[in-house]
Order: sequence, then C-alpha cells, then structure tokens
Amino acid sequence: MFKRIRILILLFILATVALGAYRAESRNRSWENTLQVAVYPINADGSAASTNFIARLGRDDLSLVEDYFQRQSERHGLSLQRPIRLTLAQPVASLPPVRPATASALAAIQWTLALRYWAWRHSPDIGFEPDIRLYVLYHDPAQNERVPDSTGLAKGQLAVVHQFARSREQGSNLVVLSHELLHTLGATDLYDPANSLPLYPEGYAEPEKTPRYPQNHAELMAGRIPVTETQADIPLSLRETLVGRRTAHEIGWLK
Repeated sequence: MFKRIRILILLFILATVALGAYRAESRNRSWENTLQVAVYPINADGSAASTNFIARLGRDDLSLVEDYFQRQSERHGLSLQRPIRLTLAQPVASLPPVRPATASALAAIQWTLALRYWAWRHSPDIGFEPDIRLYVLYHDPAQNERVPDSTGLAKGQLAVVHQFARSREQGSNLVVLSHELLHTLGATDLYDPANSLPLYPEGYAEPEKTPRYPQNHAELMAGRIPVTETQADIPLSLRETLVGRRTAHEIGWLK
C-alpha cells in the first residue's frame, strides 16, 4: 500500500514538473529569441588535471559552439542572429546524482526528479536565468580510460556531460557537449544502440551522396562518420559534423 502511495505522489510531482518543462521546451523551440545556455564545469574526479583544465576554459571554447550553431541554423533557413549563447559559470563543487543502472520506470522518475532538484540547488548565479543548463564533468584521462555516458533532458532543459580533461580531446568534447545540448531541445539519437552505427538515412549528414561511402561528416545526433556500411569514425571536432534535416525538424528549425 505504501509503495502505491509513494508511486502516486511521484507521478503527481512528475506531472506538475512536466507541465512546466513542456511550456519551457515549447518556448525554447520557438526560436524567437537567443537561447541562453549556462555551462557549469565540475571536477568529477578531484584530480589536479581536471582542476587545471577547468581553469583554462575560456570564451574561445564557447564561441566555437556558438559559431557552429549559427552556421547550422542558417543552413536550415533560421534567420535568428546567434541562436545560442553560452555563458561559462563558476565551477560547481557538488556531483550530480548518478544515473541508475536499472532501467525501471520508477528508478528513472526518481533519478530525474533528484537531478532536477540537485540542479536547482547547484546553479551559481550568472546574472540572469538561463534557458538551458549544462553541467560538464571533467575526468583526468590518466585515471579514466572511459567516461560515463552523458545525458540530456528535454523535459528539464539540462544536461550532464562527461568530458576528458585534456586539450587534445577538446574538439571531441565540444561535439559531445553540442550533442547533449540538442537533446535538451528535443533532438533524438540517430544511431543504432546495439552497435553505435548511424541509422540510414536520417543518421547520415549526406544521405544522398554518391557513392554513399565514405561520408564526409557525421550527423551531430548520430555522432559518427560512416566510412563503410559497418564502420564509422568518431568526429574529432565540430567541423566534421552537420545538423541534418531530421534533427533540424525536431528542435524547431524546420516547421
């Protein structure tokens, strides 16, 4: 009985939160104004490497992302100048709640609510209320061969992005950050989760290219450049990616 009551309470809270999130998501996807995105760096492993990398982050890194979305939005006919503006906030000392290993609906609901509550408590002031919040967790590659999967929530307008704290990884870091940013706007993954290969045709940046392989770019939400039917390479920078028509439609650039 208690479990049922707890589930009903969680569902009520989630419904209330979802209504507010739906309104915010609809406003963001109207593209009537520049979207303000706050970037909160976090030292995920407490390492000196992560601390030093965060200290070196600057305006140039964010400008690369802004310039990329300016070019991509223009390709799809959006006339808004600077559709996305990123602001680097002060580092956050707290770690977000860990995504549950179980795939149960209840666990997902509890984690989503916990993450949003955590984000509400850990958003250092940047002088205005951002439309989207990106929490970027940096990991020392000397201690971590892999980083956890990143997550972007369209219903919360926030993302948890895991990155390597190494300069030569910054190009691919910005690809992942941009990918998760579009998740917060409603974009869906365009790759096969079984093998990470881009789905044809929507996961191809140039689906009509002849010959089809190798492709020259990755579709941003597919995350890889198809080289052959069974091989795809990870893009090393945003220059090697494009936002395709499917994604442009999902985020509201194409009506």
